[in-house]
Amino acid sequence: MLLLPSNQIENLIPPRVYRSALPGCSKFDVGGASDVGCFQKSSRFRPPVAHRGIDRRGFTLVELLIVVAIIAILAALLLPVLSTAKSKGKQASCVNNLRQLAMCWRMYSADNNEKLVENDPMQPENSNWVLGSMKSAFQSTNELYIRQGLLFPYASQTSLYHCPMDYSQSGNRPRVRSYSMNGWMGSRFMESYAGGMGGRPSKFRTFVKENEIAVAGSSTLWVMMDESELTIDDGWFLVTMDDSRPFASAPATRHRKGYVLNFADSHVDYYKMRDTVDPQLSYPALSPDWVRLKQVTTIQ
Repeated sequence: MLLLPSNQIENLIPPRVYRSALPGCSKFDVGGASDVGCFQKSSRFRPPVAHRGIDRRGFTLVELLIVVAIIAILAALLLPVLSTAKSKGKQASCVNNLRQLAMCWRMYSADNNEKLVENDPMQPENSNWVLGSMKSAFQSTNELYIRQGLLFPYASQTSLYHCPMDYSQSGNRPRVRSYSMNGWMGSRFMESYAGGMGGRPSKFRTFVKENEIAVAGSSTLWVMMDESELTIDDGWFLVTMDDSRPFASAPATRHRKGYVLNFADSHVDYYKMRDTVDPQLSYPALSPDWVRLKQVTTIQ
């Protein structure tokens, strides 16, 4: 009898192939080929596939610093854009306020035989388009003085009288009004104003009736504007046509160094200031900002 080594015996034995029966078959094939068509290899006995190792190396300090630097650069580029967009949005709200006030101003005139709403500095606590002084800590934060104004039945939202970019306060409380009216409209006071005219009557016109404005040109005369928080007091805005006191009442410059004003035909405009207005200083009569304001204030 021939004896073979154990390793040679294992080589003579055909490998055992596990197969699962197909429909209609009932036996296994051990290395044979007779029943190959009735069987298929079972996936349960497939050897597992070896997975490659995953590289879990983290960021280095240099890479993190580069990422932080890129984020800082992007923030520096985007923040001014976002700030400008926010400023423009608040300017649009201010424009909307003044447009609505202009329309209400015209509605008052239509309901009162074309008489313009009262704007008399000699009776600031009586019948005027708006009451209250922004120099008074109590009046400047009290909406009651706006509600008692002649224009309030037409412009009945107190927020319409306040610019959203006006952050001025009195006694740690926000002021309720930011707008003032052209001093040449709503009364005859400026015809005899002698503050710097040497007592001489003014040669410029005042307007108390709508037809007077129509003759002068309603699209060329401003009615209300956003006044500086440094000079605003009552609702009356002083413009000395004889150049005696340029910017005694100063426009606000909170809208990208400019101010918003409405006109008698209800349109609204934005005037960019070329110079910085400081009420503590005196300005030359030939200042382009001052000349432009006078040109839309009144006529001779």
